[in-house]
Amino acid sequence: MMGRKNNEFQSIAIALVENHAGEIAASAIRLAPSRNGKFVSVTVHIEARSQEQLDDIYRDLSACEDILVAL
Repeated sequence: MMGRKNNEFQSIAIALVENHAGEIAASAIRLAPSRNGKFVSVTVHIEARSQEQLDDIYRDLSACEDILVAL
């Protein structure tokens, strides 16, 4: 996921994934700032239970205005 760099974005992005995948350990989350520092990417590693779970996560991430890119 990618969004504007602020604490709110990171919390929202992680919470949306946790809604479908349960609590996520800090070691499963990676943050990477953009070159100019305005944006941040959040990578979350989960073990998906089904394609439906992945689709639900993607739908929620895509519907969130704070998330500019969801992959």
